[in-house]
Amino acid sequence: MSPATPAPEHGGAALELLVHGVGGATPQSMLDDPRTVRVTGDETAAVHRRAEDLDAEDHPERYAARPVPEAYVWSHLTSGDGARALWLLLLPFMVVNLAHWMRPPAVGRPGLVRLYGVLVRLLALSLTVLLTAAVCEVALDLTAWQCAGTPACADGRAWLGFLSADRGGWWSGPGRRLALAAVLPAALVGLLWYLSHRTWSAYEAQRPPTDAAAVPAGDPRPALGRPGFWYGRRLVARLRAAHTAAGLLTVAAALAAAPARQDTGTLATGGLALRAALVTCGALVLWAVCGRGRSERRLDQRVERGLFTRLPAAALVLLVLTAVHTAWTRPGWHSAGTLPGNAVFGVLTLAQGGLVVALGAVALLLQRPRRDPRTALAGLGGPATAMLACALGGVMSGGVAQWVADWLDGAATPGSDGSPLVGPPVLLSWQASVIPVLLLLLLAPAALLGARTVLAGRRLRTAVEADYADESPDPVRTGQIAASRARASLTDSAPVLVAVVAATALLLGAASVAGAWSSDAVPGRAFSGAHPAIAALAATTQALGSWMIGFGFLLFVTWGRRAYRDASARRTIGILWDVGTFWPRAAHPFAPPCYAERAVPDLTWRMSSWTRHTGGRLVISGHSQGSVLAAAAVWQLPSATRARVALLTYGSPLERLYGRWFPAYFGPEALRGLHRAVHCWTNLHRATDPIGGPVRVPAEDGRPAVDAPVLRDPVAYGRTRAHPLPEPVLGHSDYQADPAFASCRAELLDRLPPALPRQRTPDGTAERGGSRPDGPDRGGSRPDGPDRGGTDQGSSGRSSG
Repeated sequence: MSPATPAPEHGGAALELLVHGVGGATPQSMLDDPRTVRVTGDETAAVHRRAEDLDAEDHPERYAARPVPEAYVWSHLTSGDGARALWLLLLPFMVVNLAHWMRPPAVGRPGLVRLYGVLVRLLALSLTVLLTAAVCEVALDLTAWQCAGTPACADGRAWLGFLSADRGGWWSGPGRRLALAAVLPAALVGLLWYLSHRTWSAYEAQRPPTDAAAVPAGDPRPALGRPGFWYGRRLVARLRAAHTAAGLLTVAAALAAAPARQDTGTLATGGLALRAALVTCGALVLWAVCGRGRSERRLDQRVERGLFTRLPAAALVLLVLTAVHTAWTRPGWHSAGTLPGNAVFGVLTLAQGGLVVALGAVALLLQRPRRDPRTALAGLGGPATAMLACALGGVMSGGVAQWVADWLDGAATPGSDGSPLVGPPVLLSWQASVIPVLLLLLLAPAALLGARTVLAGRRLRTAVEADYADESPDPVRTGQIAASRARASLTDSAPVLVAVVAATALLLGAASVAGAWSSDAVPGRAFSGAHPAIAALAATTQALGSWMIGFGFLLFVTWGRRAYRDASARRTIGILWDVGTFWPRAAHPFAPPCYAERAVPDLTWRMSSWTRHTGGRLVISGHSQGSVLAAAAVWQLPSATRARVALLTYGSPLERLYGRWFPAYFGPEALRGLHRAVHCWTNLHRATDPIGGPVRVPAEDGRPAVDAPVLRDPVAYGRTRAHPLPEPVLGHSDYQADPAFASCRAELLDRLPPALPRQRTPDGTAERGGSRPDGPDRGGSRPDGPDRGGTDQGSSGRSSG
């Protein structure tokens, strides 16, 4: 976008590296020019320039009055075709991975930090087991055991006829039906392994562009500046092996439990040996998950082979042997009731609740020595988020089971007197029944927030009129601006809602387990003898919850697909998704991949190489999530490079979101350290922005405060000669349209040291220190950016549009 005010006219070569935020962007829109050229990068993420700026380094006299603009476009790292909506099915895995990074800051307490990481990884493992168990419930119990074993259910479905027990086919035996049905959950585990391995090859397997030595234990360098922070290859490979094995072992355990009471003689001995082998392999999985966390202080390029690469293979062998054992013919064995082993859902729910409580205790111990009032939920953001992940996992698992049971049962209700199916486990019905209760309880805080927003809008009228004191008051216009500011402040109330949902989910989950185990019946039957009002309420909540959980799952899938096909829908949920996938996979290897492990090294390479080869000044301008990427890249720069770099952030969630929810990495100390590390930094924000805000870094050591004065939004209150039409309330968008943007950028460039002199070689080529300038590639030669495993491709003269 063209600058609104003149840029500095002194200081030599200057580059402005623009980084867009959530929702994606095109190089044409970022550079305000339809003719753009890809300087370096590939179709996934690349740096672009205007075509007219392609040879800027060779003609510095043309750019004495303005910096050369470049755009780093990374939108394809997080968005794509509709198939990417499948990642939303793994939302619980992404959320529990977030809990790992939400721990409070801790200095000198490595034991508690390690314990926090172990608890989160165990919670992540329980979610993998829960997802696999849910698919086993659908494929093995509801389909192969109940429906195929009941003529009234199987006869009306031609695709299930060959499994029907009353037709006497080869597959009609209970064991063989279960063995065949086990292919579905095993295939799901294999798909998760494949997706994790493929994205690992694209992200974690690429070595970051640093050869720095290991950081000693006492080094004050922040975590995001450590050499190995954006290189999670070793841990992801280890966790991938463990979770893959855990999923396969879950399927094998479901198969092994089915014939346990029928076996005698040799079959009983073989079954006992298989179950012992499954327990032993499960212990190895727990050891692999608990044994080691991240290594950030050094660039760890090792991949643990041997046991951890053979662990999934061993689990697969055990699964095959268990399937053969289960498929063995047993005279007189018939399927009736539900499949043995359904108690696993209750055990998992209790285990997850216990792990969340333990995680909360550890978080309080970590937070106690140095509590910051801005930290979300007093340091309990991680445990609350982990509880949400477990609740999401339970809702999705129960939704799949309820929907399939209703589909198989036709017009009847599973578990009712006229139904051929017993239905899913009782606990899943109890968990579905508490969903209406949870939504009802959420109405109170939602109503309070709505009322508070309305009152805040009225109070803010005075502040709006003061900001536009030189304009004639307009009650309607004032009300619009005040309402926008009040709605933007709702973001700061997110911790309250998260706390209510997490605490309610924990209590209702415990109540569901207690009700299911004490009554061994669905809520409608458990309260059938109670007062008619209570019995009616229980039956209503059960029916409504079953409908809501199935419908909600389908709505979630379709909405997720729309979010990747519709740009406006993606912007609605984009900030939450991009926050979740910003962080490396430190807890769950099947979570969506971390795009920052590609974007941060890309930005670090570009800044380092350009300043090294040109000696010029560089300002990196980051909007929204792009400001977080910019800050993370600046942390990775060598100190000599940071001395030539200025940071300009706008609409930034660095403190408002990341600082409050991830205090160990973006807390007050970390942001003040970033202020001291970079040469200069300015942050722009608006009161109407629901995402960005101040970073709250004060002036110190002769450096001015980071936050610039709050920008007026809209720029013009009423109609003027310069603005004859009403100006919109921009909120989170179009910061570059404000005249203050170009003014702050010019000020930052003027504060940087002048560009180092460049010399001419005998052949007329400009260089500094004997190096070719880092400009775009011309004539088919290799660009002056480093080659990261073949991802930096020269593309001079090739338009991206």
